[in-house]
Amino acid sequence: MKIRDKSRHANKNDLPMAPMIDIVFLLLVFFIMTFRIVTMEGDFNVNTAKGADDSDIQPPLPIMVELQSDSDGNIADIVLQRPTGDLSLGPDFQKLTDEVVAYVGAGPQRDVALHSMQVIFDCDEHLRYEEAVNALTAVSGYIENDQLVTLVKNVQFRDLAP
Repeated sequence: MKIRDKSRHANKNDLPMAPMIDIVFLLLVFFIMTFRIVTMEGDFNVNTAKGADDSDIQPPLPIMVELQSDSDGNIADIVLQRPTGDLSLGPDFQKLTDEVVAYVGAGPQRDVALHSMQVIFDCDEHLRYEEAVNALTAVSGYIENDQLVTLVKNVQFRDLAP
């Protein structure tokens, strides 16, 4: 009968552990270096009025503002297009700010409405850029007692292309 030497066969079947540990550490470093932290989907910053029941507050309809210009590109008239009828404000941007504030109202509805309100500008194609910026400023906010009062954040311009 043939007797086998166990120590000789044990050395043949051993796996070298040092290269495997090196590979594991390289993979670990690779995944740590390529990991990107992103914000979770569905995690939104929602501003609501304190004590208000969101079920009874409806977001206001968008405000349609038509900016009409004269032949030089200066503002000639600001027209609010409302369901009850159009309202001409003349070339006064302060009146536009006052109408936006009046449209929203007061109370707990105001904060919710201002964050969800949308203003859509329909500008004449010859209107100067500065006049459009003045209208944008008029609906964005105003300064009261050295404090900035934010109004509408969602503003769009209607496309002039047919």
